[in-house]
Amino acid sequence: MSSEDHRNVGGKSEDFTVAVPDVWPEVERAVHLARGAALKWASVIFCRPEHLKRLNQYSKSESERTASMHTRLKVTAMEHTQMLMVHSYLEEVGWGMVQLREALAELSEPSQTLKKAGVEFNRNQDEMKSLERLRAVSVNHRQLFTAVSYLPRLYSVGSMVLQTEHLVESRKLLEAHAYLMKLEQWQDDILWQLQGAAGMPGNELSTEDQELVSKYFFGVRKLVKTLGKELWAVVSNALAVVRQNPTSFVSTVRIIEREEAIDRILLEEQAEGNARPLPPGRPRCWRACFFKVLEEAVTAPFRSVSFLPTQGPGLARHLSNLQHALMDDLATVRHLLEPCVPSHYRLTRAYIRASHHCLHAHLTQVSSWDLESGEIFALLNWVLHIYNSSEMMGHPELLYEMQGEKLEPLISPEGLEQLQNKYVTRVRKNVSEWMQKALQVELQDWQRDQEPDTDHEGFYQTSLPTIITQMLEENARVALLIGEALRNQTIQMGLYEMENLLNRFREALMDFWKERRSDPLNSKSKFYLHYLLASISNCIILKKSTESLQQQQSSGKIGLFSRTPPNPLAGLDRVVRRACRIVMDQLLLDLKPFLTGLLTRPWLVQGEPTPKLCHILQYHLDLYSHVQPPCRQRLQEEAQWLMVVEYVKALMQKRLICRSAEERRKFTQQMVKDNQQFGDIFHDLEGDGLLSEVKPLNLLPVLADFIKLKDPSMLPLEVSGLATKYPDISEEHVSVLLDIRGDISRDIRVSALELLQHSTAPLPPGYRPIFTDIQVPPSTMAFCLPTAKCA
Repeated sequence: MSSEDHRNVGGKSEDFTVAVPDVWPEVERAVHLARGAALKWASVIFCRPEHLKRLNQYSKSESERTASMHTRLKVTAMEHTQMLMVHSYLEEVGWGMVQLREALAELSEPSQTLKKAGVEFNRNQDEMKSLERLRAVSVNHRQLFTAVSYLPRLYSVGSMVLQTEHLVESRKLLEAHAYLMKLEQWQDDILWQLQGAAGMPGNELSTEDQELVSKYFFGVRKLVKTLGKELWAVVSNALAVVRQNPTSFVSTVRIIEREEAIDRILLEEQAEGNARPLPPGRPRCWRACFFKVLEEAVTAPFRSVSFLPTQGPGLARHLSNLQHALMDDLATVRHLLEPCVPSHYRLTRAYIRASHHCLHAHLTQVSSWDLESGEIFALLNWVLHIYNSSEMMGHPELLYEMQGEKLEPLISPEGLEQLQNKYVTRVRKNVSEWMQKALQVELQDWQRDQEPDTDHEGFYQTSLPTIITQMLEENARVALLIGEALRNQTIQMGLYEMENLLNRFREALMDFWKERRSDPLNSKSKFYLHYLLASISNCIILKKSTESLQQQQSSGKIGLFSRTPPNPLAGLDRVVRRACRIVMDQLLLDLKPFLTGLLTRPWLVQGEPTPKLCHILQYHLDLYSHVQPPCRQRLQEEAQWLMVVEYVKALMQKRLICRSAEERRKFTQQMVKDNQQFGDIFHDLEGDGLLSEVKPLNLLPVLADFIKLKDPSMLPLEVSGLATKYPDISEEHVSVLLDIRGDISRDIRVSALELLQHSTAPLPPGYRPIFTDIQVPPSTMAFCLPTAKCA
């Protein structure tokens, strides 16, 4: 091993050295021995240069070993420290034992002295029995001495009681209370002196002594009750008393505070362990009685309220009187009573609390009565709005006074909900009756011998929609004064009742129609059609009113009527459709006498009865102009459809079969002329707009062109075009048209009908079928004998 390696190993071994003081030669010698051993070990391990590769490994191993040794040294040092602490504790325990021995030696002498005293006490116990008689004499002497010392007071008790009674009767309450306090003090002193004279401090007197004192001072207890009655009479009438002269009320409060102070002193003495017992009737707690009597005084007016004076309008007056009386009393309490009592009484708060509890009980009772809608509204409005307004409990000064105080609702949420449901039920009954009466008036108007009234735009109308609209809107407005929830319930109820009214109205229309059909010449139904049209206008007005009411509704709970929402708009639509059908039925009834003359020989020659039909149509259309849109356009369109359908129905009856091309020309020419006359009547309909994409008057020129076609071979193509425009046309319709021409061969007929079959297509959206309503009468073949010509 080289010298450098030895130096390295030696340098490494210096890590194991421990600094020791020079005063320990053994330790220094051990360090030198350890260093020599380390050098020897290193010279053996690292004898070759290649062994130095493991130097780091050995260094790490030795470092861990050194750390382990240091840890064990620390543990050993801690154990040594703990041993030193235990040794110190043992030394202190030894010192304590020495002190205890010294104390025991010092206590031996007092213990012996106590033993001697006990022996002397037992020796003299028999001699003490002879002093019992002397003790009894001493007690009797002290009692007699107490009686003698209190004789002047005892003689004056009766006169003082009479004088105090006179003061109470004279309403000199403070002087009476002063005398009463003096009498009670005498009574308490006598009881206490008797108890002390009896040698029984802390114990009760004998029953005989207590009864004797109680009997002698019986007038004092009677005075306490009499004075209490006078005080509570003043408190119960405090509002009236302070308005006249507050002196008696102030005296009452001063007396109550005196009594409270006496009660407090006596209870404190009892809490401190004073042997003196509480005097009879203490504590009196007159302050608590003061508030109890005040609450009873507030309750008294409500107990006197009966059911009868508050029925009908009387309930609103009763609530108004309650408001004024309560606010007057509160003003008296705040401005007159409050300054007469200590500030800690918080008299205004106590009065408000008592009044609120009384109102809660009273209004809960009132809400249970069988009230009408007006009474329920007055009650709800008073509870929800007036009571909490700035005119009553919402006044800033009262709010400040009640700060931090939470009062229960005048009527519970469940009670309010029941009241609102009851209100809606009562209003529903009234609305139903009013609607029934309005419907009866409407039915009577239908029998009048004059036209219906018109509005500023000339539209027919009756009083029915005005009555219904005003009724529902007024109920919704009144309910909104209570709250949105009640307004929603009221509107919902009104919509239900309107739906019921519309059902009855539709039935009345049907009865009106049946009566007209059974007796068309009835003079009472002279303006039958006018009132039918007025009914349609009424429905339009009601629809606008209904939509307005539905817009006023807000989302949320709607109470009794939330199971199935009403749908008066659907009911209005059903009534309008029914009325329009009846109007069209009347139009058809007026047209029917002249429809039989259409498409006949006289019609072909003279053009009759088209002018008469046009006159009837014009009359009806003029009446339709008194109907509010969009029903006016609907009626005009339905009249046009009806005229065209009846015209084509007459065509399908084959009243006239053309015999030549000239007849076909005249036939189609007359059809076009009729169409022009109809078009002149319905010219206003184009401006108003049709409700359907198909214009029925366009059908007549198309049919005329089909009949007028000169080349029969082109008819299959015409049939195809006809089926394209009117996909609901059937083979029967086309066959009748071919028959009317009178010049169609079998082959052309077959070809045209086959082409129609292949041209059949589904009805397009928005298309209103017209041929579906036109039935082709069954063909009647003439019976003939089989002759050679027929064959």
